[in-house]
Amino acid sequence: MERLPNTLRRHLAAVRALAVLTVILGGLYPLLVTGIAQVLLPHRAGGSILREDGRDVGSALIGQSFTDRNGRPMRGYFQSRPSAGGYDPLASGASNLGPQDVVDRLPDPRGAGQAARKGRVSLLTQVCARSKAVGELEGVSGARPYCTADGVGAVLKVFPVVGRPTRVVSVNQACPAAPFVTTYQGVKVECGRPGEDYSSGHTVPVRGNAHAVVPPDAVTASGSGLDPHVSVAYAELQAPRVARERGLDVRRVRALIGEHTAGRALGFLGEPRVNVLELNLALDRER
Repeated sequence: MERLPNTLRRHLAAVRALAVLTVILGGLYPLLVTGIAQVLLPHRAGGSILREDGRDVGSALIGQSFTDRNGRPMRGYFQSRPSAGGYDPLASGASNLGPQDVVDRLPDPRGAGQAARKGRVSLLTQVCARSKAVGELEGVSGARPYCTADGVGAVLKVFPVVGRPTRVVSVNQACPAAPFVTTYQGVKVECGRPGEDYSSGHTVPVRGNAHAVVPPDAVTASGSGLDPHVSVAYAELQAPRVARERGLDVRRVRALIGEHTAGRALGFLGEPRVNVLELNLALDRER
């Protein structure tokens, strides 16, 4: 029998190896691991689904929003941290905005194109707006460093870049808003004008004297956008409001927070955290 050419034999060997590995790694191994997981960790292997009154209400691993149909926070529930993807597992991800993203592009109704008309909100202004909103919801100060009182980034553009300033603009405060400071190095501060290009100016974030009461996880989204937890500090901040709305003793609400607080992973990694969905379900059982 005539031997096959070396090139063909090598290709046939590769095909056989592919077929064997596909059966083992693509079929038998996943079935084995899934079977072991279903026996040892059935709840986690099934997606950590939480059920209430005989129906699935979510997963302990994926956060969700507790808002009404108009997007307003439901005052009787603990609120999750912000999500860049709206807690949609198919849109999991971060905003990809960094700490240097501090200048907004103001909406320009007369601009060319939808992007110009809509504008763009910087990461700093997102944080400031969220902090202001949380402060109003919880009845505390929403002020924080580098934020104006009206909830945008406290950022100046100074012209020229080198030398004595001759013009200063509060770029995130659209006219006719009053700038958060009246003068900078003896120059009157202007409000921002939509459509005007300030990119050539020197960017100066202004820290101010505010002390942040609202915790960081209340104003920043997680990397996945699906984080089901909040910090203990954020949960404690919300406890008086939830207790008041539900007619419960705040001590009982704080006890529930403690019951649904997980410690550090392996005892030393990360920080204690509260599962928001589990906590809200426990609150509903208090009726």
